[in-house]
Amino acid sequence: MTGLINPEIDALLKDTSRSFFLTLEMLPKKIRGQVGLLYLLARVADTIADTKTGSAKHLIETLEKYDSVAQGISNELPELDSVAALQGHDGERRLLGHVDKVISALDKYSEDDQKLIRKCLGIIIGGQTLDLQRFGPANESGSISALNHPDELDDYAYRVAGSVGEFWTSITLAHLINMKQEKESGFFAHGVRFGKALQMINILRDIPEDLRFGRCYIPIDSLESVGISPTDLLDAENMEKFRPLYNQLLDVTTGHLDAAAEYVGMLPYTQFRLRAACMLPILIAQNTVNMLREQNVLDAENRVKVSRDEISTLIQKTKRSLLIPGASQKLLKTNRDT
Repeated sequence: MTGLINPEIDALLKDTSRSFFLTLEMLPKKIRGQVGLLYLLARVADTIADTKTGSAKHLIETLEKYDSVAQGISNELPELDSVAALQGHDGERRLLGHVDKVISALDKYSEDDQKLIRKCLGIIIGGQTLDLQRFGPANESGSISALNHPDELDDYAYRVAGSVGEFWTSITLAHLINMKQEKESGFFAHGVRFGKALQMINILRDIPEDLRFGRCYIPIDSLESVGISPTDLLDAENMEKFRPLYNQLLDVTTGHLDAAAEYVGMLPYTQFRLRAACMLPILIAQNTVNMLREQNVLDAENRVKVSRDEISTLIQKTKRSLLIPGASQKLLKTNRDT
């Protein structure tokens, strides 16, 4: 894929987007750049927020200064060299060294598109800021803080990912499809749940890593309902006690993925690339959920991940399903129930 934004920004995107780059390649050209740029802008904020040193106050101030520049309010970027030096990922270090160029790339797009990108970025940064206020910076001090209520988990999933589904839907309606107004509210609702589903999978797969850095996204109220605490999740032998609650959370995730499948069903048949770009992450997510139901997620040595070979197979199945009306929905349903 060439000519996305510009060669330098495209290289940063490929270096940092990992599996998302597969989805980006499938998107229609009319929205590929806007979606890719939002990803990079959000990745900058995520890298700042996840820096494993410093005070929460300093990281929040850095996020606020970055957001102010990205929103076009200020021209003064925060000092990011020290943050960049702490990153273990080469792509993230390079990204933080070129933040000014990433922000400048917004000028490539229309004022309406810039507004959509900035609105979503602001919501994401708001979620990351709230995360820092609750948990502080990621650290290995041994103490664990947790969310209190299920509503906090749902709100977090919306802020950092459901809002991206909202943006995706807005940019799609602006550039690719026309939809009757009475259907748009349902389309947006499914888009939000699409984003929430992907974030829930991240949370439910990464419990040991989050705990190691003092963060528990499984609400205390929910844990107490099955007689365990956040620290109990450090012991892989407690999986069977945790399993009933874990399965409930996977059921919530599956419900969101079912809404995502309905989202695909609302797309015009002729939007082949758009349907493919939506289907692939759903199929990967469905496979991940099915694997999580069978494995001990509390075992830090056993991170559940769909293999590259499986992803290649899903890509081929996705492409074949696009050619026959109704085949996409059939594939999503069959894969869900496998």
